[in-house]
Amino acid sequence: MNNFFNNKIIAITGGSEGIGKSLIEMLLPLGAKISTCARNKNKLEELQLKHTNEFLHCVVADVSEYNDCKLFIESTILQYGGIDILINNAGISMKSLFVDVDVTVIKKLMDVNFLGAVYCTKLAINSIIERKGTIVGISSIAGYRGLPGRSGYSASKFALNGWMESLRTELLHADVNVMWVCPGYTKSNIRNAALNDKAIAQGESPLDENSLMSAENCARHILHAIKKKKRTLILTFKGKQTVWMNKLFASLTDKLTYRFFFKNGKLIK
Repeated sequence: MNNFFNNKIIAITGGSEGIGKSLIEMLLPLGAKISTCARNKNKLEELQLKHTNEFLHCVVADVSEYNDCKLFIESTILQYGGIDILINNAGISMKSLFVDVDVTVIKKLMDVNFLGAVYCTKLAINSIIERKGTIVGISSIAGYRGLPGRSGYSASKFALNGWMESLRTELLHADVNVMWVCPGYTKSNIRNAALNDKAIAQGESPLDENSLMSAENCARHILHAIKKKKRTLILTFKGKQTVWMNKLFASLTDKLTYRFFFKNGKLIK
């Protein structure tokens, strides 16, 4: 893996924590030149200070804003001369039944999870094509199976998967690999930061975070898949099981999914 990522210019959105941060921590020792963006200025500054003597370029940016994405991508190309790999990792979730949710929550999830990837990829695509690089989207099992209480999240991830499949087909003969990753439940801050029905972070996770796949382990799988130029990466046995069950036994999967997320008719997860 060392030789593959050495001197590669890699842009990662949402790099201040979770999977994005783990990717950065693994890639820098391999000789990669990293550019990352996030909304949290303090966390980015901490990351930058930790890696002062390494190739790390940090930009405060909200990927739901086109001009922020433009600043991030253009400053990356100016800093390093191009982009070999773009990892669209930034994302947010939600927890609310659709009947209760404010539609601004749905819009926010689409803006960050889907349009953020579209903006950054559009701005970087000419450089990636020129360098015969890789475009990655961090999706979710929710992009294959709609999840109750996460209607906006599922919508954004379904959109991401469909768009990336279209893009992969368009670039089939350009020697550019397009890959989407569905990690399943991974230990991170995404559930604590998930928006409730009023677009406010819920501040807690309904799951036992310690029992979930670590962000480091997830990042390791992603880097291996990038090197192997895989089309898709579905992690965890439960994730693969859900995808195939939904394809083969959709009605049964409806019932099993309801049973997992609800108790006595109330959303619990």
